Amino acid sequence: MEPKDRFWLILIIAIAEGMLIGWIDSRPNWDDTGITVGMILIGTFILGVVHPKHSWVWALSVGIWIPIWNIVLHNNYGSIIAIAFAMAGAYSGALIRKFSLR
Repeated sequence: MEPKDRFWLILIIAIAEGMLIGWIDSRPNWDDTGITVGMILIGTFILGVVHPKHSWVWALSVGIWIPIWNIVLHNNYGSIIAIAFAMAGAYSGALIRKFSLR
């Protein structure tokens, strides 16, 4: 698979992952922020390891959906912090990849 094709495949996976996490987090009976943060961190970490060059893209592709769902459905602007956790996960994965290849 060519690098350009690989990028688009990973982008689709990241968007789907973010939409799923955002949907789960926005359910009326869901009240477990720790699991949501864990899903964001693990998902973006893996994406950062797989393709570290575009870590910021993976973080935004996953993290942006949580605030979108929560702002639209519940007027919850505090969920914007999810983007910071997504960035932390993606860049942690990229750092692990960088130091493991030496």
